[in-house]
Amino acid sequence: MSGIIKTAEQIEGIRESARRLATVIQKVGERVAPGVKAMDLNDYAYELISEYGDKPSFLNYRPDGVKTKYPASLCVSINDEVVHGIPTEDMILQEGDIVTLDCGINHNGYFSDHAVSFPVGVIDPEDQKLINITRESLMVGIKAAKPGNTTGDIGAAIEKFVDGRYGIVRILSGHGVGLAVHEDPFIPNFGTPGTGERLEVGMVIAIEPMLNRGTEIVDALDDDYTFVTADGAQSAHFEHTVLITENGPEILTKI
Repeated sequence: MSGIIKTAEQIEGIRESARRLATVIQKVGERVAPGVKAMDLNDYAYELISEYGDKPSFLNYRPDGVKTKYPASLCVSINDEVVHGIPTEDMILQEGDIVTLDCGINHNGYFSDHAVSFPVGVIDPEDQKLINITRESLMVGIKAAKPGNTTGDIGAAIEKFVDGRYGIVRILSGHGVGLAVHEDPFIPNFGTPGTGERLEVGMVIAIEPMLNRGTEIVDALDDDYTFVTADGAQSAHFEHTVLITENGPEILTKI
């Protein structure tokens, strides 16, 4: 199915949603430290979003095929948890962890999506390298998001940059966003240039590479949401909401 081309009015609404979301992730990220409860980060995200008069788009969201609604405002994924970790009271950040904060905002019916992996205190240099390369791979993917290119060009650029150094998660992907939490098109983090859907001016997409220090294979936990690396290796995840413009990609979730 085709991605949705947004109107000028819709783009302004999505841009404001993304601006607010970037501020939320930045402020919540400043509280990442050893000994901090994941639930406290979640509660702070909810507080900030509510103060802005918006709604957390993940809270009570139920994707197709999932039996239960997501119970939190913020996804908190630690170490081998790749995405969609559910924060709990007994989930406490430890020195040396990698934690990914992933959040979405509904601002007057306009949706944005953003994720950042943070080091908790002093971490293993190889884990820091994983974070750095995952962040860089996102920027490489965004650079390929030009009008006339395809979703396959994005994935191919990420895959070429990673060059086998890490496992690229293949069963999870980026997606369209803006008028709903998830929209078409599907945007894998691997692929063949020139394949997939053509990118057009006015499309808004979420690009989100997930890299593992070990295998690309991930398993879903019984909570319906959390994905973990099959071998227990560390994982990192970065995501931006991006607008396709005549002049190339515009990162909307950027401070």
